[in-house]
Amino acid sequence: MTTVYVIDDDLGVRQALKRLLHSAGWQVDCFANAQDFLDAPPCDATGCILLDVSMPRMTGPELHDQLRQRRCNLPVIYLTANGTVSIGVNAMRRGAFDFLEKPIDADALLPIVNAALARCKNVLAERQHLDDILQRLAQLSPREREVMDHVIEGRLNKQIAASLNIGVKTVKVHRGRVMSKMQVRSVAQLVHLCDELAIGRPDATQTGRAMVA
Repeated sequence: MTTVYVIDDDLGVRQALKRLLHSAGWQVDCFANAQDFLDAPPCDATGCILLDVSMPRMTGPELHDQLRQRRCNLPVIYLTANGTVSIGVNAMRRGAFDFLEKPIDADALLPIVNAALARCKNVLAERQHLDDILQRLAQLSPREREVMDHVIEGRLNKQIAASLNIGVKTVKVHRGRVMSKMQVRSVAQLVHLCDELAIGRPDATQTGRAMVA
């Protein structure tokens, strides 16, 4: 379910935003402080966060830092009653989706929330796509992975056989299994999938680790 999470220590602000966002058709969950949200952040859900900058105990930016460390994909829209250039710049450096000053203008807020939710959906879809490719990759045996690495480099069966010291027929068998497990029908499709995971590139190891993490 698509949910907008409002985190603000001001009860009046929470109630006003909840009414507004409900009227726009969104599910709304409100939190009076950062820790309540941090105890169970729905980072794999489709949604976004409206986050007050100045809150007791844990500020909005401090919560945002915690969420980034947990690789939470929810876009964050900062809200503040005391906006300054430095606060806005620091928010954007943290990866904030946008930065709004209170009192919040409904005509300005709703399109921004809609855009943030759209981004979240795209990010989750991309993550699911990459996870699917990683699952296919995990099904390959060590030998099949070796053959695949040679195939995406454009090497012929004879060249692969010579490099791995195995027969050409064996290469063909492994190659067929690679194509089947990776769910592709052509080398071009296989190369495209590997490109998405940066396999075969100089930074492949680091990229692969980042995606699995």
